[in-house]
Amino acid sequence: MVGLPARGKTYISQKVCRYLTWLSIKTKVFNVGNYRRKLHGANMPHTFFDPHNCIGEQHRREAAAAAMEDMIRWFNEEQGVVAIYDATNSTIARRKWLHESLSKQDIKVLFIESICQDESLIIANIKEVKLSSPDYANVDPEDAAIDFRARIDHYKEQYETITEENYTYIKLINVGSQTIINMIQVYLESRIVYYLMNLHIAPRKIYFSRHGESQFNVQGKIGGDSFLSPRGELYAAKLPGLISDNLGGKPLTVWTSTMNRTIQTAAGLPYPKMQWKALDELDSGLCDGMTYEEIEQKYPEDYANRDEDKFNYRYRGGESYRDVVLRLEPIIMELERHENILIVGHQAILRCIYAYFMNYDQDDLPYLKIPLHTVIEFTPKAYGCEEKRYKGKSNKIY
Repeated sequence: MVGLPARGKTYISQKVCRYLTWLSIKTKVFNVGNYRRKLHGANMPHTFFDPHNCIGEQHRREAAAAAMEDMIRWFNEEQGVVAIYDATNSTIARRKWLHESLSKQDIKVLFIESICQDESLIIANIKEVKLSSPDYANVDPEDAAIDFRARIDHYKEQYETITEENYTYIKLINVGSQTIINMIQVYLESRIVYYLMNLHIAPRKIYFSRHGESQFNVQGKIGGDSFLSPRGELYAAKLPGLISDNLGGKPLTVWTSTMNRTIQTAAGLPYPKMQWKALDELDSGLCDGMTYEEIEQKYPEDYANRDEDKFNYRYRGGESYRDVVLRLEPIIMELERHENILIVGHQAILRCIYAYFMNYDQDDLPYLKIPLHTVIEFTPKAYGCEEKRYKGKSNKIY
C-alpha cells in the first residue's frame, strides 16, 4: 500500500484480503502500525512521526523491518500467495527498499496507492476509523483529531506520489472516481486491479432474502424449479412492507435468479428488477429433485463424501460450493459497484455471498444459517459490515 494516513489504505487492504480469501487464494495483511504498537507502544504523540525525529524514524524502521521479515517468512514457510503490506510507504526510498527486498525473494510487487482529494472523505475516515484506533485509546476525540491531523502534516512533508515507471502499480483517486495503472503483467494482478476499480465507499444497504418457502421445501426435495407454497406466498406478500419500513423512500434495485421461486417472491416489490442466471441455486445434478434420504440410499458414497468436505463436494453432473463461488464473482463485482440492492436468492447462493461480506472461510461457508422468511441487512463499514435481521412475521430485529 502507498498513501497518506486516513486515505483508506487499511480499508482497501481488508477488502482485497477478504475478496482473495473468498476465492480460496491464501492472503494475509501485514499492518506495520500493529508492529509499531507492539514494539514501541501505542499513544505516541504526533511528534513521533515527525521526519526530523531521529528516534521516531528509527523505531518506525524497526516496525517496517519486523513486518517485512514476518511477511517473507509467511511466504516461504506457509506457502502464502498474496501478502498485503499495509503502511504509508510514502517515499521513493521506502518503496525502493520494499521492491528490492521482495524481488530478492522472487516475490512480485504491486503497489496500490490511495489518493484522496475529497476533504469530506478524509474527515469521515478520521472520525470513523482513526479516532477509534489503539493509538487514541482513552484520548478526548477533539484532542485526538488535532493530534492526528498534525501526524498527517508530518507525512505530507516527505510524501512522494508513486511515479516509478519500472514498478507495477495502481493509483486509486477518491476511491473509484479515477484509476491509473502501470505495468500490470500477470493474471492475478489484473484480477486485483479489476476488483479495485469496482470499489466505492458511498453509504448503502445490501439486503438478502431467501425466496419464500417453496413446494420442494415442504417436500424436503433439493433443487428443482418449483413455485411457492401457501406459506411462501404469504411471505412474498409481506416482503414489500418489510423492505419499505426499513429502507424508507431510498432507491433500491432487486436482483433475483431466473428460477420461479425467487421471481415469484419478488413479484410484489415496487422496485426495478433484474434476473441473473449467476444467482441460480447450486446445481445438484443427478440428485436434482431428490430428498437427502433418497440420495443416501441411491448414492451412499456421494452422500458420505459430501459430509466429509461439503465445500469441495460436487454433485454428479452438478456443482460444488467452490464452483458457485467462482460463478458468483461477477455478482460480487456488481455488488461493490452499486448502491442499495436486495437479492432474493437461494440458500447456497446467499451462503456464498454472506461469507464474502462477513469474512467466513470456506470450511464454515456451507453451514452458515440463512433462514427462510428473514431479511438480512448489511451496512458496509470500513472494516466489515454491520448486520441486522428482520423476521417476516414482524419488524423485530435480532
